[in-house]
Amino acid sequence: MTEQYPSLVYSDLSGTFSQDGTSVELFIVKLEGSSEWVLEVLNSHGKSIVWEETFYDEKDAYIEFLQTVAEQGIYSFNEQNNVIQFPGR
Repeated sequence: MTEQYPSLVYSDLSGTFSQDGTSVELFIVKLEGSSEWVLEVLNSHGKSIVWEETFYDEKDAYIEFLQTVAEQGIYSFNEQNNVIQFPGR
């Protein structure tokens, strides 16, 4: 018997985000049947930045991303370090 895994649901707010000549891939996703959204940014170096907190809805996740860009700058996502620190809320 094959085990079934839930599918990922991608928000329409996911996609390429560009500012000041820098682009990142934004993923706002949840597991099918779940109510919690996850926020992930993939930078141009292939590094994935995932927020530890989950979000009530996809718009909340998108607002968090925009606030981070406003506070930290789009360039903060292109750090090549293994760990990128973002302030806790």
